[in-house]
Amino acid sequence: MFGDLFEEDFSFISNNHYGKGKKSKPKDSEPPAPRDFTNLSGIKNQGGTCYLNSLLQTLLFTPEFREALFSLGPEELGTLDDVGKPDAKVRIIPLQLQRLFAQLLLLDQQAASTTDLTESFGWNSNEEMRQHDVQELNRILFSALETSLVGTSGHDLINRLYHGTVVNQIVCKECKNISERQEDFLDLTVAVKGVAGLEEALWNMYVEEEYFENENLYRCGACDKLVEASKSAKLHKLPPFLTISLLRFNFDFEKCERYKETSCYTFPIQINLRPFCEQTEMDDSEYMYELFSVIIHKGGCYGGHYHVYIRDVDELGNWQLQEDEDRLIEDQPSRDSENTKETENPLAVLKGILSEEECKQIPVDQLGQKFLEKIKVSWNKKYRKQYGALRKYLQNHPQIFQFSPDENKVGLKEKYKLPFKSDFQGQAFQSPPQENGIQWNSEKAPTRLRESSAGCHWFDLNDSKVQPIKEEDIEKQFQGKESAYMLFYRKSQLKRPPEARGNPRYRIPEHLLNEMNAANIELQKKRAECDSANNSIDLHLHLSTCYKFHNGALHPSLSWKESVLDLIVDRRKTLGDLRQSIFQMMKSWEGDMVLSSAKSLPAGLHIYQILDGDELTLDCFGLADGADIFVWNGKEVGGVKVMAGPDHEPVLLNILRLVEYNEGGKGQHFTESQHVFPCSTKLSDLHRALAPAGGIILKNDSGHKEAKNWEVLLEEHMKETIKTIGLTDGCSVLILDSHDQSLVNISSGNLTAFTYDISWLQVKNFCGTDDEEKHVKITATIETVMSDIKIKAIHELQLEEELASESCLRPVSRNGKLLSPVPEDYTVKEAELKMGSLLGLCRGKAPTATQLFLYFIIERDHYTSPEMEIVVEETASVKECLNLMLEKSGLSGDSWHLRRMDWCFEAGEALSQENATLKELNVCRGDTLVITEGKLPPKGFLKIPIWWLKSSSQMKHEEKAQDQVNGLTCKMDALQVSPAGDSPEYIQADMDLCYAGITEIASESSLEDLKMQALTLPQCPEHVIPLPTFLRAWTVESRRPGRLLRHNKQQLSEYKLGARVEICIEPLQKEENLGPRELLLRVQMGIPGERDYYDSVDLVWNISKECTTWALRPSKFRRENGRKNRRVYSQPLIT
Repeated sequence: MFGDLFEEDFSFISNNHYGKGKKSKPKDSEPPAPRDFTNLSGIKNQGGTCYLNSLLQTLLFTPEFREALFSLGPEELGTLDDVGKPDAKVRIIPLQLQRLFAQLLLLDQQAASTTDLTESFGWNSNEEMRQHDVQELNRILFSALETSLVGTSGHDLINRLYHGTVVNQIVCKECKNISERQEDFLDLTVAVKGVAGLEEALWNMYVEEEYFENENLYRCGACDKLVEASKSAKLHKLPPFLTISLLRFNFDFEKCERYKETSCYTFPIQINLRPFCEQTEMDDSEYMYELFSVIIHKGGCYGGHYHVYIRDVDELGNWQLQEDEDRLIEDQPSRDSENTKETENPLAVLKGILSEEECKQIPVDQLGQKFLEKIKVSWNKKYRKQYGALRKYLQNHPQIFQFSPDENKVGLKEKYKLPFKSDFQGQAFQSPPQENGIQWNSEKAPTRLRESSAGCHWFDLNDSKVQPIKEEDIEKQFQGKESAYMLFYRKSQLKRPPEARGNPRYRIPEHLLNEMNAANIELQKKRAECDSANNSIDLHLHLSTCYKFHNGALHPSLSWKESVLDLIVDRRKTLGDLRQSIFQMMKSWEGDMVLSSAKSLPAGLHIYQILDGDELTLDCFGLADGADIFVWNGKEVGGVKVMAGPDHEPVLLNILRLVEYNEGGKGQHFTESQHVFPCSTKLSDLHRALAPAGGIILKNDSGHKEAKNWEVLLEEHMKETIKTIGLTDGCSVLILDSHDQSLVNISSGNLTAFTYDISWLQVKNFCGTDDEEKHVKITATIETVMSDIKIKAIHELQLEEELASESCLRPVSRNGKLLSPVPEDYTVKEAELKMGSLLGLCRGKAPTATQLFLYFIIERDHYTSPEMEIVVEETASVKECLNLMLEKSGLSGDSWHLRRMDWCFEAGEALSQENATLKELNVCRGDTLVITEGKLPPKGFLKIPIWWLKSSSQMKHEEKAQDQVNGLTCKMDALQVSPAGDSPEYIQADMDLCYAGITEIASESSLEDLKMQALTLPQCPEHVIPLPTFLRAWTVESRRPGRLLRHNKQQLSEYKLGARVEICIEPLQKEENLGPRELLLRVQMGIPGERDYYDSVDLVWNISKECTTWALRPSKFRRENGRKNRRVYSQPLIT
């Protein structure tokens, strides 16, 4: 269930220095996101590992467990670098757990990966996608750690922190003898159903006594007889950390299904365990526990999601709720009011920027970019409307600003220079703090809000997501589909040292600190590279000197490679920076340089918007990767004036004209040419340019050239443009002269016929002549009648005309099978034929519209006899159809009936209504019917095959549950309860089915009547069966017992057995009549001192009062005369 979690498997670990064993990723993949404001790391979900993530976070925030694990050094655990060495002892699971904890504490990433850890478990991709029970994982993980740490100083790590004991006592009421037995536990499992909360559940377990009395007596070892006794349990030894599992999942024996208990179940933040302990004389502090983790399950019993609420004992995270953040954001404007007022004055901002520059003057474009960076908004957006362009504003203040001779640079005059300031708000920039060699980002680490109570903050760790919560939020998990599933308490006496608070590096080994430091440096490097790559765009520069304008668009005069220059720039650069880069690339450029956005269209390159505003960033213009930039003078290209903008966008249209051709004297085809028009061209201009006098234009913008997709452009459309009428690149326009207008219905505006509707069908001769293999193609449309296609095929194949009345057309499937004939009055569309399909010309008349063509076979010769064909009226009855088929197949007698062929190509549903018509029973053309031997039982009767079930003398042992600790295999699936109706796998090996015969019985008869009839069959068992109550009845499923039939007096119709059910009867040694609240178990008692079991016995367990494992024990003990020290293994036969 959990892979090879108990085995130390080294084959999954690689020698990768950072995150040993981590799967390699592409170099160009983005680095993981940094931690959010909580400064805590989540864990990635591998598909179904939320339960693992919740448990790992709980162990991480158990400081004593974490520090004990970190205290084991390489000298005891080895190193992953030594995995390949033959004599090296490497304990992989604790090593991978150490590394994961170090990453969660120190690595600056939003979520860590558990891939290395799960690979050390031996899990495959299926295990990572399957969700398991978190309580079972907790036990198995602890067992695996214990096995891995044998021989180290941490060999008792689990026992030291989690081990406790319970003492069970049975007191004899007569001799007062006390029988004690201690049980170890790492976690406690408490009931939820019918219990108000944790305290009540613990009271029921460790305070209330259970009494053995009346028929349920206890065999006292001292008295050597059955006596009355009382049984109780107490907590004997309390562990430092108490883990409690809530039994949320139960089984409903009436509905035979699992369900989740969602009723209210309370549990305290602090709990005193004194009332539940054996020893109560110690101080109260010895019994006080505090809640620090709640694993929550959301969903139902067959699936869901786990996450965990955790108390931050060491205050490692930054705890700040959303409402606090909103309040801080609301207060921000008042704190920055002075700075806001200062930024409202553009003169002060510009003077401040120029004062900070070491150079006397900077380019005007660069000043605009620095202005944008300073106040987070561009000059054009904020001030252009009020003051004009930036250059103009600077020129209007000559007393303050001084330009260079070429007016490309600007600076402050000497008397206006200000003292240097490190930033606009007068705050000096500081480098991020660095401690223990690990660098942390101070910008995303707000000041931790502390309260008087240390370590009282709670967080919700939901896979990769971490968010702070209030302690009151835990109460929301008392009930509902999202409710608490596991509780983790720690002793109140456990105090943390002051140096551990807020210090994630506390007690982490030096080699892991160095590894995380290197990993953080690598992450910062990758993020910087990724940031640069994400903001880099590749621009395609089209130079006007390499283009010419013709046919409404720009086309390169040279090759594409010579006409286009590729330039990679940062999108945060300004348009002025881009212009400067282009100047540097160009050898020479005369006159003004204008940059415009362009786009390659089917018609050619078109210019759209002129890019203006050198101080704006390229991102402001919406330039994306692969954008086209046209470099020109803004007026003309090659002496031709170019109209730019979306209103002049060229549209490439396909112009079609109808011409005649003489292949067979039928049909039309088209000449096609392409023309380019501006999208603002009016249709009247298009008509004058293309259509002759009296001609009409039709448009098609669907891409499909059937007649129905063409629309006539009428006189009222002539004032519209190509764009408004919906014509785009690739649309077709049909030009018809006056003599072609017979194809157009002007009133509806559509074509009446079109050559693209005309296609062909293949016809092959199957009439048994010499030309049998000859194929012909017959021209047809979807409205062509099948009889016309047949006549054309006979003519093309040069067959006798008399064959027209004695033949039919049958579609041929891909595997060459002839399908049912097509009625001759059907069209191609009604026959559901695709153009290009293959038809067979066969002898025989085609069925009419009221006739059915059917296939039929004989069931007893299913695999040997050929499939036969017949044509019958759809109004024929089932009986008439059966007689016709029997006559054609040469069968006789009246012991036959018809069945449908099911999807498995076997006999399926019987046509039981012999007088019903085929049409009433929805028998369709081409269906296959099966002639089955034997008469159908009368209405209201069942025809049931009976089998005898023989039990072998000795039951084979079911595959034992094994434990992989110390080489054993653990299969927890062995103890899962099978739902009602499941067929137990072991019955097939232990049971033998012997066929008895067939019985007919009324559906109103009882199960007892069926058993009585079974006793009359010739194959009855040799030994005498006195009454039907000495028989047990099962359904037969897959040649083995399936569902158990209860209640001897219940009618067979209430079991919903079905028409093809089979029953097996099992003889018993004593009477049995199972009720709805009785469970049939097969029980095996363990042999003392051996790893083996006695032969199995059947046990009927009454669950009407209570259905728990403890309630099962007394009935078993009575059966075994109070024998002790026996292992009991039970498997439900039916529930």
